[in-house]
Amino acid sequence: MRVSKLVERSGVPLATIKYYIREGVLMPGETTSATQATYGEHHLRRLALIRALTDIVGLSVQKTAEVIRLIETPGDDLFLALGAAIGALPPYDDSDGDEQRDYPLARAVLERNGQVYDPDYPAVAQLERALTAASAAGFPIDDDRLDHYAAHTRAIAYYDLDHAPEGPARATIEYAVLGTALNEPVIAALRRLAHQDLALGRFSANIPAS
Repeated sequence: MRVSKLVERSGVPLATIKYYIREGVLMPGETTSATQATYGEHHLRRLALIRALTDIVGLSVQKTAEVIRLIETPGDDLFLALGAAIGALPPYDDSDGDEQRDYPLARAVLERNGQVYDPDYPAVAQLERALTAASAAGFPIDDDRLDHYAAHTRAIAYYDLDHAPEGPARATIEYAVLGTALNEPVIAALRRLAHQDLALGRFSANIPAS
């Protein structure tokens, strides 16, 4: 298809498509002349992915490019590739990479729930910062709540890994990386909707009629 058709079908402006190509997050079209190129369905799928990662997940185009590179060239170690992908997702670690890392709040939660504590894994620092921020805001998260959260999110992780595709490493890492990036907003929204549903049943009877 011509670029005009790509713009029409994707809903992405031409200037934005050109920007994505310059940034290396969208592959160029197949050149047919000095001034024209053709595009395929894979360009439409990539544009949909880019918009999901930027608009829904909130990644910059540069961070989106990092995630896509990891999907396309995951290397031999899927565990390390997934860790690198998590590091590309917010919230970001702005600490000095050479300092001795220790995350006591995250370590306590993980060890209490029988999970591995690896201070180099990006999500450990993310958990530490989240717990620290909650405490600083006057809403510390106690052990009982944390353990309930850990048990239920571990069940989600079990389901995710049990349904990972078998086959090429690229398919597995794409499932793991995109599942992490794109499913988390779904999980957050479902939690909020569950709060709404439960609150309606518990509290609506106490709301005075207008």
